[in-house]
Parts: sequence; C-alpha cells; structure tokens
Amino acid sequence: MGHDGHGDRAARFRDRLWGSLALSAPVLVYGDTLQHWFGYAAPRFPGSHWIAPVFGTLVLLHGGRPFLSGAVDEAAARRPGTMLLITQALALMYAAGLAAALGLLDLDLWGELALLVDVLLLGHWLEARAFGQAPDAPPPDVAERVEDGTPVTVAAGELRVGDTVLVRPGARVPADATVTEGTAAFDEAPLTGRARPVERGPGSAIAAGTVATDAAVHARVTAVGEDTALAGIHRLVDEARRASADRAAGRLYSAATGAAVAAVAVWLLLGEPERAVRGAVSVLVVACPHALGLAAPLVVAVCAAAGARAGILVRDRRALDRMRAVDTVLFGKTGTLTTGRPEVAGTTADGDAGTLLALAAAAESASGHPLARAIVRAAGDGRASAATGFRSLPGIGVETRVDGRRVAVGGPALLRSADAPAGPFARTAARWGGEGATVVYVLVDGAVAGALAVHDPVRPEAAEAVAALRAAGRRVAMVTGDARPAAEAAARRVGIEEIYAGVLPVDKGRRVRALREGGRAVAMVGDGVADAPALAMADVGVAIGAGAAARSADVVLASADPRAVASVLRLSEAAHRTTARNLAWVVGYHAVAVPPAAGALAWAGVPPSPVAAAAAAGLATLVVALNTRLPRRLDLTRRTGPAK
Repeated sequence: MGHDGHGDRAARFRDRLWGSLALSAPVLVYGDTLQHWFGYAAPRFPGSHWIAPVFGTLVLLHGGRPFLSGAVDEAAARRPGTMLLITQALALMYAAGLAAALGLLDLDLWGELALLVDVLLLGHWLEARAFGQAPDAPPPDVAERVEDGTPVTVAAGELRVGDTVLVRPGARVPADATVTEGTAAFDEAPLTGRARPVERGPGSAIAAGTVATDAAVHARVTAVGEDTALAGIHRLVDEARRASADRAAGRLYSAATGAAVAAVAVWLLLGEPERAVRGAVSVLVVACPHALGLAAPLVVAVCAAAGARAGILVRDRRALDRMRAVDTVLFGKTGTLTTGRPEVAGTTADGDAGTLLALAAAAESASGHPLARAIVRAAGDGRASAATGFRSLPGIGVETRVDGRRVAVGGPALLRSADAPAGPFARTAARWGGEGATVVYVLVDGAVAGALAVHDPVRPEAAEAVAALRAAGRRVAMVTGDARPAAEAAARRVGIEEIYAGVLPVDKGRRVRALREGGRAVAMVGDGVADAPALAMADVGVAIGAGAAARSADVVLASADPRAVASVLRLSEAAHRTTARNLAWVVGYHAVAVPPAAGALAWAGVPPSPVAAAAAAGLATLVVALNTRLPRRLDLTRRTGPAK
C-alpha cells in the first residue's frame, strides 16, 4: 500500500458501510431474524418474499465486494487469509439463503447475512482508521528552491540534498530539512500527533509534510523522497502489516477451515443442518485474524509516531525490536559524545598570550582545518594583520608571514621539522596532552613563542546519557580514531571505562563485529562518514543528526543529544511489551471464542450465531487498538532516568 493508502482505505470502507446499511434495511425488515426477535410481521404483498433475497444479494455484491475481491487476490497469490475466510462464510450463508428461497431448506439467513456484512465493514473501517492514525501528511507537489537568492518554483521531486528552500506561512515543508534562516511555529500534528505548533529556528530539523504556521523560513534539504521521516514511518507500517499478515493468516486459515468442517460434520450427525451452517459460518468469522493482523503493525505505527514526536526516526522496524536486546552501546567520540566543534582551551606564551593567539589566527586564517577554525574563532576581532605567503606543510602545519615576521603553526611534527625544542612550554604541553587536548605550537622566526591547547568539548549531557544507559543495565563503550590520551580524557568526563582508541574508520566496523562475535548485542552510535561502517555492522545503528551517517543507520536522532539513545531503548521496550500483550490477548481470544462459535455451548442455550461471532471479532480488534494506544503516552523527550 502506498503512502496515501491508509486514509483512503478508511474512507472507502466508511462509504461502503453507509451504502450497505441502506441496502440492509429491507432485508432486516423482511427477514425472519428481526421479526422473530421483536415479534412483528412485515407487510405482505405479491413478491414480498423475494425482498430479502434480492436486497441480500445487493448487500453481498456492494458491501461484500472488498472481501470477495480480496479473496480472489489471496487465492491467486496462494496466500489464504482474512478475506478468504470471510468469503467462505458469506458464500455459505448466501448458498443457504438461496436454497431456502427456492424451498430447498427451511432456513432464513438473509438478515444475519446483511448484519454480518455490515459488522465486518464496520470492523475493517475501524481497522483502517487505526492504521490511518499513523502520520499521513503528504509533502506538496511543488517547492520554492532558492537559486542565487531568488525563490524558484520547482517540482518537489527535483529537490536534492543540500538545496535551500523557502517555506512560506501556511505551506507544507517539501522535504526533510534543517532551518538555516528565520523562526516559525510548525504544525507537526500530521506527523507526530502533537496538537500544539512547535517553534523551530536555525539549526532545528523540520520534517516533510509539516506546516509553517506563522512565518517564512529558509531551510537546507537533508532528505528527499523515500528517505524522509514521513516515508520511513509509512514504510515501517506497511512492512510490519504485510509481515504480520503473512505469518498469521495462513495458519489461522487452515485451523479455522478445519474447525468449520468439524462443526458441520458434528451438527449434521446430530441432525441439525441449520446449526451446521450457523456453526461453520460463526467459526470462519470469529477466527478471522483482524486482531492478530493489528497486533504488531499497529504498534509499529504508534511507536513510529511517538518516536517522530521526540525526534527519533526508526528506519528499520526490526531494529526497533532488536534495540531492547542490546547489551552494549558503543559511542563514537567526535560529534557524538563531544560537540565536534574544537575550542581553544589554554594558551601559554613567552610574552602576551593575546598577541600569540592573534599571530596564530592570522597564520591559520586561510586554512580550513577544524583546529585552524577553532584558533580563528578564539582570536575573534583580535587577529593580527593579514598574513601573506601562506604555505601549507602537509602533516606538519602552516607557514606564512605576518607583519614581516615568519610565523609557523603546527603540532609536535612542526618542532621536529624546525629542529626547535619546546623549551619552557614542554611541561605545560605534556600536561595538556595528558588531559586529552591537542597541542599546537606557534613559531616566530624559527623560535617557539608559545603553545595552544585545543580540545573538542564534551557535550554537557553526555555524562547523563551514559549514566541513564548504565542504569538500564547496558554496558557503555567508546570507539574513536583519536589517540588514547584524548580518548581517555573524554571517557573520564562522561564515565566510560571501556575505550577503543586509535581505531581507523574501516576498523570500527571490525571492532563492532568482534564484539558481536564475542556474544554481545551492540548498538553503535555515531554521526559521520567515519562511523558508517560500524553503524552498518552493529545490531542497531543509531545516527546522531541527519548527516552522512544517517544512510547507514537503523535509527536517526534529529537532535544531537546522546540522551535520546536511552529514549530509543525505552521506545523499543514499550513496543515489545505492547505487542506481547496484544498477542497474548489474541491467542486467548481465539482459544475461548472458537468452541462457542462452533456450538459447544448450545446445550446451555447459547447456539452458534454468525452475528455474535462478528461482534466478538470486532471486540477483539477494538481491545488490540485500545491497548496499542498506550505507547502514545510515552514521554520520550524526558532524557533522564533508566529505560523502564
């Protein structure tokens, strides 16, 4: 089923139900069922005895059409299921009704046939509405792409990752994106179910299908088409629904058909042909796997929406189930536990520290290296005169001239290259290195003038994220390409003891595989291309943000907050608990409902009734739907405490 199918399907069943109810009225008035129940006699006139058969046929052809066509599809695919069970029941009742109309049987089932079709339509409408509660807000067909500063209207399908789009007030977001300019309140109800608009500003993620309510924003596209959050949720629901139906329907079809045949045989041996027909129909109807078909996929739909509301996109439904079994959470360091934005943390100089920083910033101003950017940011407006003669020294640093002086900036390799000792700065540099900082030396005219400590700050919430996972009984480890001193320093700050340092990107995947081969179930959390091999190798790959790592991940966190990993764990456990309750209920329901439907309680005055069977099947579906709403109450934005 496509992304627009759930809401349309519900509407089709609703419209067909109203038509079937209208056609059912004459059948019920002239059928024996209501006349017997309410003790009245319908007006008689020539041909009135054909009212129930004629309108009953119309009810079957109109109201029963989805079931008849579905049965043909199931038979053609050799996958018997719900529709084939229902069609067998309707065909049996219709054949008995025709036989009675022709005087071959003393059995009037037209009223019950009409009621059965109506109740079945009602049940399928409610089922379709339940699935329709999953996000259903298609992105617009067109978008305004900003080209050379001017909005240009293009087909939404032409958008590419990295494009900048303009989202005006009242317009739907055409693709997943990150706000780059402006602030607006977005109606996210179609995606998350949240009724109140949420303010999104620069740096905030916005999802395709949501609506800017009060202002215009510019946003950079991060995902298009099938890679968007909305498409991912629909894909999860459809996959879960198909998988559930494939597993359950075939088994139930065989069991229900066997029970129906047994009921017919027993009642015929007892000389009760009417109860034989009613018993067979009741068994076929009561065993229809509506509730079982909803038990898992509807949980996926609700949990996917709950996750989206908290900025958690589950891309693989199986990963949602695997997450609860994870016993080890392996974090990347840079950009995951740290901010990924280096900062100057210390300065030591043979003179004024501000002057040293200004010289270093001037020398690094033409470099795009992250450490160079950190030095330039730290200097701010205090930078020295513009540098000239910039020269990059691969693996060593940079060299340039500033105010007539030769200035070089780099790491320990620069000292070795220039044969310049660290001198009085050696002890401070050693201390910084022991704390995990990167030491950058500044040479002026060949002599060491001072040093800078640059480090990647640990996210303030990282320690809380680690503590929450440990409280949930999970082991927490870190893997990084950084040297061991930097890795250990960051690990100490967040409370991680298991460290894998100096690991190349390709070896991160091997490290995950080694952990798994050692018997661990691993969730890898990372944010960049370097983490992609490990994300793909893990039992569950969790990407921080919608960057390069997202395509390799099973779960994508819209925020950069590592505490959301514990929220994924809570979501997984809630989904498992809810599915387990659903399955327990459905199994118990079938065990209790099938014998009475076959007529096992006829001795106690409870004969088999197709209408009662349909009502019981509907009740079972309703219980599943109500239970499945429980995960909606999860507050996944609560980032503290263990998973429960």
